[in-house]
Amino acid sequence: MTSANRQRPVRPRRSCLAVPGSNPRFLEKAQGLPADQVFLDLEDACAPLAKEGARHTIVKFLNEGDWSGKTRVVRVNDWTTHWTYRDVITVVEGAGANLDCLMLPKVQDAQQIQALDLLLTQIERTVGLEVGRIGIEAQIENAKGLVNVDEIAAASPRVEAIIFGPADFMASINMKSLVVGEQPPGYPADAYHYILMRILMAARTHDLQAIDGPYLQIRNVDGYREVAARAAALGFDGKWVLHPGQVEASNEIFSPSQEDYDHAEMILDAYDYCTSEAGGKKGSAMLGDEMIDEASRKMALVISGKGRAAGMRRTTTFEPPEA
Repeated sequence: MTSANRQRPVRPRRSCLAVPGSNPRFLEKAQGLPADQVFLDLEDACAPLAKEGARHTIVKFLNEGDWSGKTRVVRVNDWTTHWTYRDVITVVEGAGANLDCLMLPKVQDAQQIQALDLLLTQIERTVGLEVGRIGIEAQIENAKGLVNVDEIAAASPRVEAIIFGPADFMASINMKSLVVGEQPPGYPADAYHYILMRILMAARTHDLQAIDGPYLQIRNVDGYREVAARAAALGFDGKWVLHPGQVEASNEIFSPSQEDYDHAEMILDAYDYCTSEAGGKKGSAMLGDEMIDEASRKMALVISGKGRAAGMRRTTTFEPPEA
């Protein structure tokens, strides 16, 4: 099966933990944290002189570590550097069987995704890995990347997620702030709303996940919760975490509440019943004081899907109405 016809998996990404690829202690600790995704970083978290050694450290930890229940990702350097091709070759040849995705930072156009897809395909064929299994996460970090985000999202069947990178993005548009993730002074509305919605629309158009980037005040969990809640309210699937203290908050915020999850499952059961022979083959019905129909079912599927992915268990049971 090639990357052109492979069905993309849908992976939980409520919390995406960044781990420096050059720090064995952090790589060891990350395995025991309840993050949905862990990405081992060869880019910003690695000093230039540490990058070559970090590649081999990452290969060792991917092959020998216990990453059970986690999506395993490596962030390589961006294509404008001289490190990228060797990042990809070393990591995928060395640990491709234990790798789920590569994250490409500072993506500016579709060609950069296509180049990574081509290189991955060549390596997979050379070393005998399943072609197309390793996914791509595309990080949008400047104005050009945002303008081209639709083409980026459609650039390869490998693409699984679009990620907002706020720090570099703020610099690229000359935003008047030095606090990553916080609102710039002097602007009374949400300065990130357009950016987040633009990424979200591109992601949903192509059935991809949308992930919010980091909040750098790592000890300010309340601030993290506030920023994460905004992204979750829009419909984002998850957010980066830079510190163990942010993991629990992210998992909670990007999961439905128990009440909403139960209600979504009840809507699905009630709709299945009302459209069945036993339920009278009706297109709509009442669930308590609420009318439900096909649109209700679609909305409920989103919430139930997130709840199931988070391992939630329902606490209510649907009972068909008495005739």
